[in-house]
Amino acid sequence: MDPKLILPYSELENSYNEYVDEWESYNEPLVPAATIRGFHTFSELLEKWREETTEEIRKKDLVPSTLYFLIDENEKILGAIHLRHELNDFLFKLGGNIGYGVRPTERKKGYASVMLKLVLEKCKTMNMKKVLVTCIKGNTASANTILANGGVLENEVYIHNKMMQRYWIIL
Repeated sequence: MDPKLILPYSELENSYNEYVDEWESYNEPLVPAATIRGFHTFSELLEKWREETTEEIRKKDLVPSTLYFLIDENEKILGAIHLRHELNDFLFKLGGNIGYGVRPTERKKGYASVMLKLVLEKCKTMNMKKVLVTCIKGNTASANTILANGGVLENEVYIHNKMMQRYWIIL
């Protein structure tokens, strides 16, 4: 069975905890940041992620967004992708519309490309015309994923002591 992109739901709690624990065991920051557990229970995270999809999130100076998990047939979370429905100034400069990450033990299996392809289909259903995807210069795996999904490098900008590459994907 091919992996599928799904919205988080309560039965994924154990899989989510294993996912976060794995990232932490590799001493890596969780990517995308929307998946960070913090001091929240899983049910609180589900509510937070649901709220982020609504217009209510604008009260916190954020744009509506949707978090998806890529899971296998056993509901193991392979990766996560965060779709921001629009760009504000910060996202235009740095974060872009889409951020994604694959759990350390599942990398180099094509899952990032699968997630990006699937979320681009969701962007089309939302009538988005183009999306911005960024990565740190030197992250060739991410750059190759973006390029494989139609990304065109617009420019490179130095932000927060990092050289960021900004790619546009026309839908």
